[in-house]
Parts: sequence; C-alpha cells; structure tokens
Amino acid sequence: MRWALVGASTIASQHMIRAIRAQAGSEVARVVSGSRDRAEAYAREHGIPAFGTDLNEALADPAIDAVYISTTNEKHLKQALAAIAAGKHVLCEKPLAMTVPDAAAMVRAADEAGVTFATNHHLRCSGSHRAVRALIREGRVGKVLSVRVFHAVHLPENLQGWRINSAAEGGGVIPDITVHDADVVRFLLDEDPVSVVAQATSSGMGQGVEDSAMSVWAMPSGAMVMSHESFTHPFAGSGLEVHGTQGSIFARGVMTQKPVGEIELVDTADRHAIPFDAHDLYITGVAEFEAAVRGEGSPAATGIDGVKSLAVAAAVREAAEAGTRVTINYGGMK
Repeated sequence: MRWALVGASTIASQHMIRAIRAQAGSEVARVVSGSRDRAEAYAREHGIPAFGTDLNEALADPAIDAVYISTTNEKHLKQALAAIAAGKHVLCEKPLAMTVPDAAAMVRAADEAGVTFATNHHLRCSGSHRAVRALIREGRVGKVLSVRVFHAVHLPENLQGWRINSAAEGGGVIPDITVHDADVVRFLLDEDPVSVVAQATSSGMGQGVEDSAMSVWAMPSGAMVMSHESFTHPFAGSGLEVHGTQGSIFARGVMTQKPVGEIELVDTADRHAIPFDAHDLYITGVAEFEAAVRGEGSPAATGIDGVKSLAVAAAVREAAEAGTRVTINYGGMK
C-alpha cells in the first residue's frame, strides 16, 4: 500500500512512518504540509520521495492508496472529505473533527464512497489494554462496578504550542486526552457512556484552553467511570483500574504510546501478575487498517469509534462549562 502523509507531524516521524514501512510492500510515498520548506526538509529527513503543499495534487496521484492525517484538529474535516472524495482510504488522528456532526459527516461520506475510514486510537492496539479487556470478558472481575482512568501527565515542551494555546485549532486537554480515555473505556467495557458531570481548569501553562479535567460518567450497565486528564502533572503517573464484584484490575503505566507498564489482578485467591504482549502499538494499528482495506476484518478503531470518543469529550467540556450533567449526543452513530 502506498501512503501519503497529510501533515509533517511529530507523531508521524516518531511512530507512523516506521509503522507503515513495517508492513510488507507498504511505503510512504508523499508528504503534504502547509509549509513547502517544512515539507521538503521532512521528506529529506525521512526518505520520502515526493513532497509539497498541494493536497489536491497528492490526492490526484493514482498510485496513492491511503492517507494518514495528523494535522491540527480544525483541518481534519476538509482534508478527510477531500481524500474520501478522491477514493482514498483514510486513517485520521483523533479527535476526528472539531464537532460531533462534522465527525459523523466524515463517516457517512466514507460509507457512501466505499472506502475504509478509521481513527488512530493507538491505545486499543496495546497488549496491556487488550489483556485487561480479556480479563473483563472472561469474567475475572465479575460484574464491573467502576472504572478509574488517570491520564495526567506533563505535556513535553515540544508538543505544547497549539495544544495549550489555540482553541481554534482544537487545543485543550479534553480534545487531546479525554478522547483517548473515552475510547479506552468503550473498548474495555463494550458500552457507551450515557451522561457526564465534569470540572476543568487552566493552570496558566497556556492560554484560552483547559489543561486539566476530571469527570464522572454514567454507563448503561450501572458502572461508574472516573476520568482524570492533565497536561500539568509531572509525577502523577498514568493507568487504569477496573473494580468488580469478584476482583479488581490495576494497570499502571499503560496509558502510553510504548508497550510498557504492569497489570495486576486482585481477587479472593491472590494477587496475580498478568502478562501481556509487548508489540508496537502503531505497527499493529496500521496492520489492522491495511487488513480492513483488503476486506479482512475492521480497523482497530473505526470512524464510528472516533465519533463516539469525540462525543464523550464534547460532553465533558460542555458539562465542565455549564456546571451540570450532560447527556451524550453520539450524532446518530450506532
């Protein structure tokens, strides 16, 4: 499969270029950036044969099969719709769009065009998260009563920029990290949150957007979810806990792009260290995307998954701003 990168991004350079090249026969053929100088330097650094600033030119190339979109959030809608209209398969970074209706429109357009459209929710591809999901499905904790997700980190200086300063570009910890946690909970529990209450704040790291948020979600099963995200916590660590009637799962250090961390299951018998596969999350995600393009299963996170994680994040922000419980609107996605 021949890919075009839409966005000369850090995540592409650190993870996705390697993941694409790890697939048999796949290559990164083009990169498109808003700056020609950046596109040229990026292409030279990463050995990408073609570069430029014109997305339409890249999409007109019949040799391009798929695009990976990792631009700032406000650009995703227009770029994804253009790629879909050109008949390209699309793997888009989260959040898919600035609003739930826009994200849903992307999914519907891909369905009508008959192309594969997916969200790059990499944590679904983690061996640790898949091991936790398996424990829940096997009944090892009994009926799930509650989940706690803590994803409070200190955003590295090289990633700050628009994420902490620009609401117009989709900045803020809620669209950046809460969407991840929403997808993780949906993935683990196989159900969609119903409503949320929330609080958010800005410590002054940036301007105009929140840098910390806490929320509590009601689930259809009756389980409660507590979620904490931040850009300002250098020593908090990250992880998740699942508590049930017959046991609890403690997964520490697993909310990350790397296959690290540890999982412990505690029940009436003992404390059990749970092994998990330490594969590369991004290589797995691209492999499952390319398999879906071939008609072999589904992407790790579909476009619908991307809409739903955005819907939860949008509800968290609305609840924090309004100071009241908000029912989640999933934009008609089933």
